[in-house]
Amino acid sequence: MESKAELSHLIFPYVRVYKDGTIERLAGTEIAPAGLDPETGVLSKDTIIIPETGVSARIYLPNSSKPHQTLPLVIYFHGGGFYLSSTADPKYHHSLNRMVAEAKIILVSVNYRLAPETPLPGAYEDSWGALEWVVSHARKHEPWLVDYADLGKVFLAGDSCGANMAHHFGLKLKDSELGRELKIEGIATINPYFWGKDPVGVEVTDHQRKSMVDDWWMFVCPSSSEKGCDDPLINPFIDGNSPSFEGLRCERVIVVVAEKDILRDRGRIYYEKLVKSGWSGTAQIVETKGEDHIFHIFDPNCENAKNLLKLLASFFNQA
Repeated sequence: MESKAELSHLIFPYVRVYKDGTIERLAGTEIAPAGLDPETGVLSKDTIIIPETGVSARIYLPNSSKPHQTLPLVIYFHGGGFYLSSTADPKYHHSLNRMVAEAKIILVSVNYRLAPETPLPGAYEDSWGALEWVVSHARKHEPWLVDYADLGKVFLAGDSCGANMAHHFGLKLKDSELGRELKIEGIATINPYFWGKDPVGVEVTDHQRKSMVDDWWMFVCPSSSEKGCDDPLINPFIDGNSPSFEGLRCERVIVVVAEKDILRDRGRIYYEKLVKSGWSGTAQIVETKGEDHIFHIFDPNCENAKNLLKLLASFFNQA
């Protein structure tokens, strides 16, 4: 008990790590079961996709689905800084039920492993494995994907760190075997989590939140100690730090930022770098006024959250 009482790391108010190796999670552990959502009529189910690690996915099907009527397929990566939340988090489950109902899409929500139990790049490896699973199961094995998913309209989407992964996978597909089988029409990045050692924009004066996000990154990716917050996974904006944005393997991108979000200016930089890169697709950026980071997850009933879902529905269903 004495050794456990000695803290090794505290990510307030979410996680405590003790010197004896014990990890105490204080938030993000709530669970909402899959099944029929009475409010939206959306049906969901959980399935193990990587048995060796226990990585799973929650698949969502809208209530208007009819056999042989294919719908856009969205592969979704939840946020939480790589150390928090899950596909079963009630806030995410509720939000994705609404997204699926609004957009009339098939959605695969990936339950990757979290840091610090699985430090980065574990989440990237798990989520890439989920993309491989979708490709291998969409044609033969998973009935909902076989019967309803339009493999000509596949999207990557995510919020916060999930948006970060969606971007990296869009680049990785260019030179991969998977990229020859999985064609991505678009990527939706909601309040994307990119960062860097040198402050930009509001980070210059907001020392408290800058320090907080610095600490978060070093907590989930201790192997980046040499480059710190300029690790290519979190800071793809430095020339030569990561593959050129020109190689992004999709036709369309939407970048959603929030006015009060400490990550807002990095999202703007991401958009600007993308459109100036020589990438042949089309991109748009939308800023939600008066809101903070992933506000739509915390308050899905607010008017701005409803408007965001309508925006994403239009993005996924654009002809």
